[in-house]
Parts: sequence; C-alpha cells; structure tokens
Amino acid sequence: MTLPLTPTLDRVKLPSDMKALSDRELHALAGELRAETISAVSVTGGHLGAGLGVVELTVALHAVFDAPRDKIIWDVGHQCYPHKILTGRRDRIRTLRSEGGLSGFTKRSESPYDPFGAAHSSTSISAALGFAMAADLGGDPGDAVAVIGDGSMSAGMAFEAMNNAGALKKRLFVILNDNEMSIAPPVGALSSYLSRLYAGAPFQEFKQAAKGMVSLLPEPLQEGARRAKEMLKGMTVGGTLFEELGFSYVGPIDGHDLDQLLPVLRTVHARATGPVLIHVLTKKGKGYAPAEMAADKGHARAKFDVLTGEQKKSPSNAPSYTRVFADALIREAETDTKIVGVTAAMPDGTGLDLFAGRFPKRMFDVGIAEQHAVTFAAGLAAGGMKPFCAIYSTFLQRGYDQVVHDVAIQRLPVRFAIDRAGLVGADGATHAGSFDVAFLANLPGFVVMAAADEAELVHMVATAVAHNDGPIAFRYPRGEGMGVEMPARGIPLQIGRGRILREGNRVAILSFGTRLAEVLKAAESLTARGLPPTVVDARFAKPLDRDLILNLARNHEALITVEEGAIGGFGSHVAQLLAEEAVFDRGLKYRSMVLPDIFIDQASPETMYKVAHMNAPQIEAKVLETLGIATVGLRA
Repeated sequence: MTLPLTPTLDRVKLPSDMKALSDRELHALAGELRAETISAVSVTGGHLGAGLGVVELTVALHAVFDAPRDKIIWDVGHQCYPHKILTGRRDRIRTLRSEGGLSGFTKRSESPYDPFGAAHSSTSISAALGFAMAADLGGDPGDAVAVIGDGSMSAGMAFEAMNNAGALKKRLFVILNDNEMSIAPPVGALSSYLSRLYAGAPFQEFKQAAKGMVSLLPEPLQEGARRAKEMLKGMTVGGTLFEELGFSYVGPIDGHDLDQLLPVLRTVHARATGPVLIHVLTKKGKGYAPAEMAADKGHARAKFDVLTGEQKKSPSNAPSYTRVFADALIREAETDTKIVGVTAAMPDGTGLDLFAGRFPKRMFDVGIAEQHAVTFAAGLAAGGMKPFCAIYSTFLQRGYDQVVHDVAIQRLPVRFAIDRAGLVGADGATHAGSFDVAFLANLPGFVVMAAADEAELVHMVATAVAHNDGPIAFRYPRGEGMGVEMPARGIPLQIGRGRILREGNRVAILSFGTRLAEVLKAAESLTARGLPPTVVDARFAKPLDRDLILNLARNHEALITVEEGAIGGFGSHVAQLLAEEAVFDRGLKYRSMVLPDIFIDQASPETMYKVAHMNAPQIEAKVLETLGIATVGLRA
C-alpha cells in the first residue's frame, strides 16, 4: 500500500524550505499555491486576479533569491497573497483584510519578508534602488528585486527611478510583469510598445537571443547574440527602450513557465553586475476560469463560491455613491457638451466607465498617472472645457503639486470628484481618504464641498458644472448611499452656504460630510435626555458659511464640528474663524471631532469609525462632555 505524499505546500513554512525542492516539486508547489490562494480569497474577499497571475513568478523568486536577506518588493502589493502564504503567514491567510488580520498589501510591520510597504503603484523601483544603494554603502546586505506591472510602468516615477538606476549602474533586478492589464486595460503608447516586443512570432528565436544579456552568455555565443541584437534594433523591436535607460534586458519570457523562469532567474542572480530588467508575460486570473473570463480578470472580489465564482454580496436598495455620481454627471453632460471626464486607470472604480459608454469621445483614462491627469484636466479647462477629474482621495495625493501649481494658482475651473472619502474598510490606511479636505481647503480660490448623502451629491455635481470661477471639489465615500429620496435633477447650491436641519438649544453640531447620519442619531438620543441640539449640514469647508457659523456661536453655549478627515480641515477653518472674530472671548465652548492622529488599520467602516470616536454614541458623549454633563452609563 502506497501512503499519500505530503502536499508540497505543507512542507514549505518559509522560503528557505524551498531550497531543498527539485524543479519538479516546485511545479507541484505552484499548483497547490494557486489552489490555496483561490480558497483563501473565497473566504475573505480581496484582490484575486493579480495574485493568480504571479503564482509561478512568486515560486521562482523565492526559490532563487534568499528573502528576507534579499528584498523582494511587490509594486502596489495587491498581487502579494501567494507571497504571504510562502512567507510564514499561511496560517493567517484567511484573516486577510479583516480587523486584526493580515493586510491586503505588503506591510513592513507585518513581516520581515515585506521589506517595503505598498498599496499605491509605481514605487517599487525607487525603493529597490534605495535598498541597493544602502547595501553598497554598508547598510542591510542582499539583492533588491522590484516586481512591477506594465500598468504601473505608465507612471513617470517608474521611469525616473530607472533613469537613476541606469546612471548608478548598481546591481538591481526589475521584473516587468506584463499582463497587458493593470486594473483597467492599460492605455497609451507604452502598452503598445510592450505588445510589439513579442508580437512577431517569426522573429521570436532571434528576439530570445538578442534580449538575453550578452555578457552573461557563454563566450562562443556572445558575438552572434550581439549581431542579432543590432539587427533587431533596426527593426524597432526588442528591449532597446530599457537598454537606453541603462538596463540589461532579458525576455520576454513566459511568466507561467517555471522551466523558463527558473533558469533565467538563476543565471541573472549568479552573474549580473548592473541593473537588469526581466520581462515576463503573465495572465491575470491565471488558472481560475471565473477570473480569467471576467472583464477585470478577477481584480477585486467579494467572498465567492469557489466552484462557480459567484460572489456573495449583500443585497441593497440604495445605489452606491459612485453610481450616483456617474448618473448625475451623465445627465448633466446630455445638455452640456463641454463636460468631459478624466480618470487615472480607474474608470470602473470612479463610475466613469458608465460615462464613457454614453460619451466615449469625452472620457479620458490616462493610465496610472495622477499627476498627468490633473495637469491634463487643467489644460482642458484652459481650453474652454468643463473637466471632471474623478480620482480617489488617496490617489489624488499623488498629484498634489499639480493641483497647486497647474490648477489653483491659475484659478482654472477643474472639477475634482473625490471618491473614497473617509475611512474605507478592508483596504485600510493606505486607501483611507483622510487628508483631501486639509490639503485642498488651504489653497486660495478653491471651493471644497462634502456630500451628506446621495441626494446632496447630485446637487454638488450640478454645482460643479455651474461653477466657472476657479477649481471646485466635492467628496463622497465608498459604498452605498443612505436610501434617501433622490432628485430628478441636481440644483446648483449657493456657494458657501450650509443648511439647518433641526433647531435646538445649548449646543450646535455642525457636520461636514456623511457623518451627518450619525449626528442625527446622536441628536435623537440627546433630545430624549432633554438636550435637543441644533444640527447643521455645513456642505462647504471652503468658503465657510461665516454668517451661519457666527450666528450659531452667538446663540449656543457650545459648538461642535464633525468631519471624516484629519486635523487641519473643516474644523480647523471654523476654529480660525472663531478665533479671528474673538468668539472664544465670549466663552463659547468649541470642540472639533476629526480623525485621530494615527493610521487606522483595516476593519469594517463602522469599527474604524468607532476607533476614530466618530459614531453616534461617541458624538453624544462629546456633546455631554463639552457641556460638563456626566456620561456614566453611556454606551460606547
């Protein structure tokens, strides 16, 4: 009787265990790793397709390199689940993206095998070059390997890093993971260039010879390879773009074929002296049919059934804020031909895919290039158009200099639709929209709004369309709306004017954004205590409704602001106004409820806001504390 063999994956607790495996066993390990990744994400939800696309590459990298001494840096990090399974975290992989569990991205504090945290794109080559130079200068030893997707290569930062690396000529490995798709299909000339590198089947054998690093070949073959390389340069195919940046180019090779990956990686690891780019071709969602057949190749998934791929989403009658924005913009664009949409590789996430379906010539996806997106929108505005630049709050940070220099200083009417404002749940701190109010409201001439619900968002889209005197921004959260009655069409708001929702006494609560629902819950509880508050939806962080705020300050004992953003935003501007008007001299009690001065790890949004002390019970407690009323027995 033959006993069943122990699965290869069960024998790998850490990457060092892979050194004893044969190539045949590494093939088996890759199959088991793919199955484990699918199983885990079916339980947790998360980024599936990207990880499935790099299973063989992950196995090969850990089989050849010596992590954590060697630094393997995953650009963005949404493809890192197989890496986490192989690096001592398999027993926790089903806690991905949950409170107290593993991050959905690489995270330095989580494991020594995550040498550099990432959840935004195009940072890996810069970081890897930093590690390489640190090793050269006596810092941590070991090689540095950056794994970057072709979509991430559209960002200028990647080329800035390659240019610097080529000039420094230090030993460095860049794996270009070319799956012809970032989150949306990649756009632009670079993607077309990469496609041309491997499009001509008749020249494939010549290309393989030409793109191998000549200096690493056995001596008798080097001269022939040089001749083939020069011939292919004249045909405008091959790795010449990367070679001009100072990199030795290898590939393209099949990123799902360990029989190609292993010998190439072993060769360059053993013999490279300068920067090397290894071009691997992969398929996002590889090995799982529901992901391979999906339009986004299984990029982001809720929990799902492994057999069918069917996602287990909770039903809801309320539309998402993203959908509300898209529908409102489409309605406005039907009667205003100057409205155009701009996004940076996130048409689905921002809803502009719907806009593109209706107005394909008026929608521009510029790729992962937020800086370019902002300045491109500025050019459109200067040219007489009405650009809506739809970018997540956390990604807009990447284009801040352009917001200041190219938009604000020139007072160009770019409309910023800021999705994912506030705390976002499972993606954690890297994707939290915490800072946009603070970094936009300090810019002269900027109008900054926040929607309290989906109906208000419709009105703010209309307000942005009508506003032509400088830049304007409106923010809204991830997820579903409140289920409020929706207007047939948005009505432009009066700039810098809030609205009083209920009259009270002693304390006024001034809400900015969708915490308004929690403020109203707190108001009900306070009213039951005999402390009915005045509740106001501020609508605008800039310009402030000075008259309204000063009137509230004159007629109430205490004033409390509530916002889904960091210190320096709406509440700070209110405090500045009150100080300048000497309101505090008259004894007003003022408190500002903002996100705490910490980065909040992933959890449910409700739990994250509880950590931030911004749910209804905590708002109620803040009111009572400010008024000097005991809070004994108040539920947390």
